Amino acid sequence: MISYRPRREAPSMTASQHTHASPESFLTPPMRALENAGALDSLVSAADTLSSVVTGSASIRDLLRGKRLGHAVHPLLVQVPMGTWLSALVLDAVGGRDGRGAARLLTGVGVLSAGPSALTGWAEYSGLQLRDKRVTVVHAGANGAATALHAASWLARRSGRHGLGRALSLGGMTAAGLGGYLGGHLSVSRQVGSRDAAFEDGTNGRP
Repeated sequence: MISYRPRREAPSMTASQHTHASPESFLTPPMRALENAGALDSLVSAADTLSSVVTGSASIRDLLRGKRLGHAVHPLLVQVPMGTWLSALVLDAVGGRDGRGAARLLTGVGVLSAGPSALTGWAEYSGLQLRDKRVTVVHAGANGAATALHAASWLARRSGRHGLGRALSLGGMTAAGLGGYLGGHLSVSRQVGSRDAAFEDGTNGRP
């Protein structure tokens, strides 16, 4: 039977068993430290509860994990808020007064689309191991901050405070960039994310 599951390490794997190859990036050591940060475990416990609520129904869980697509839907949905927010910043930089309305619209669309994106992320969270959950709660926090800052930006723009709106959007994209980096770490470095088991052997299910 085809299953959809995140890639996991063997249960016996510990932090001390990580690869001993020299890091190629200066960001690798802090990411390792984040994975092993036990101080985040209280947040992980709270996130476990939230994820169990989101994925309480098997049918909802399969939908949010993209079962019918063959792989996780979360990486697809995150493109909407990231793209609209970035486009709003471009309009802020080069659109002048004529671009203000479009920038506000794009900012609002990004805020609205962040909700479905977050739900699909929490559905993926439920299958992770502890070290990845620690990264994920920071990833979620950064994205939550990005959404809040962009919501505040939309309100500021709506009230005519366009300078404040631009500043809030810039702060929001900074937070979103951090969240995006952490999401990339999870999906590429840690290879987490639901996938059709038929792809595991690279043969697309054919003998």
